[in-house]
Amino acid sequence: MNSPSRILLVEDEPLIAMMLEDFIDLLGKQVAGSADCVSAALQLVKTADIDAAILDVNLRAGEKSWPIADALAERGVPFLIATGGSGDTVDPAHKHRPVLQKPFTMDGVSRALDAL
Repeated sequence: MNSPSRILLVEDEPLIAMMLEDFIDLLGKQVAGSADCVSAALQLVKTADIDAAILDVNLRAGEKSWPIADALAERGVPFLIATGGSGDTVDPAHKHRPVLQKPFTMDGVSRALDAL
C-alpha cells in the first residue's frame, strides 16, 4: 500500500490539531476530517473518505479513543495511536498498533504515516 493520503485527525487540543493539520498539508496529504471527541470521530469514520487516522488516546471529558480505534479496525483503516507517554495506557486490543509519541515533529508524523 502507498502512504495514506486522506487522514482523519482525532485530537482534543486545538493548537495540536492545527499543528497536525499543517503537517499533513505540508506533507502533501489531505485532512479528511478532524474531531475532538468520540461521537464526532465515529460520525467521520462512517461518512468520510479516509485512508488512515491519527488518534489521541485521551480526549476531553475523560473520553478514550478506543471506540474510534475499534470502528477503524472493523473497516480495515490503519491508524496511529498518539500518546504523550507514561500515563497513557494502550487498550490490549490495540497494543500491536503503531504509536506516535508526543511532542510531534513533521518528520516523525511523515515516517509514521509512511510506515502504515
